[in-house]
Amino acid sequence: MSQKVVISLLAKNEIAREGLVKILSGESFQIGASVSDVSGLLDPQGRIERDDPDHVIVIDGGSQFGLDTCRRLVAQRTQARLALLLDQYAFEEVVEAFQIGADGVIIKEISCAPLTESIRLVAMGEKVFPSQLVTNLTSWMPAAVAGDWKNSAASVGLSDREIEILESIMAGMANKVIARQFGICEATVKVHVKAILRKLGVENRTQAATWGVKNGLAEPVQLNLRELRPARVIPKMTPISGRAA
Repeated sequence: MSQKVVISLLAKNEIAREGLVKILSGESFQIGASVSDVSGLLDPQGRIERDDPDHVIVIDGGSQFGLDTCRRLVAQRTQARLALLLDQYAFEEVVEAFQIGADGVIIKEISCAPLTESIRLVAMGEKVFPSQLVTNLTSWMPAAVAGDWKNSAASVGLSDREIEILESIMAGMANKVIARQFGICEATVKVHVKAILRKLGVENRTQAATWGVKNGLAEPVQLNLRELRPARVIPKMTPISGRAA
């Protein structure tokens, strides 16, 4: 790249921001801002102050904070890139982040060099995602033959509505969104989700989504993952926290 990438750090924790400043300050990056709230990156009109491809906003602070922040920023940006840092890999959260509009999702179980390389790739317009997602997609390729999902669903006793909700879970939808989609209350969705987990014999929504794809209930394209093919996959290495200081 011909010029430095401007990095804006958005994290609730000041110590986390200071650590990221130390890691990302260098020849390729220029730290433009370090804030704890989205408002610190907006101009008086409510738009991102620097909205161009050479501006990467790195978001840290927990999955829900990160996803909510991505939503707010996506609504205001046209060209600035968004890189979301997550403490640990969770299929649903990664899918939801890309559906919202994130350009990269980075799990913090990597060392400093891969982190900076990941952000550099995001600045170049690449989609960067956790290597665990590649493993998931690879394992899903030999999915059940079309039509077999009906037998799979029937074998565990899923109702038609439970199948619809499972498909929504696989698309990364939250209970509130599912409720609006089917015109039912959120409490009813929670009851259905609990029944789905029990019938599938799984512990959480991520495992339920994995079951659905493996049994032919949906193809990866339905999860909006077709575009998630970066030129390079960042390997899993030692946690950032072990070298941040």
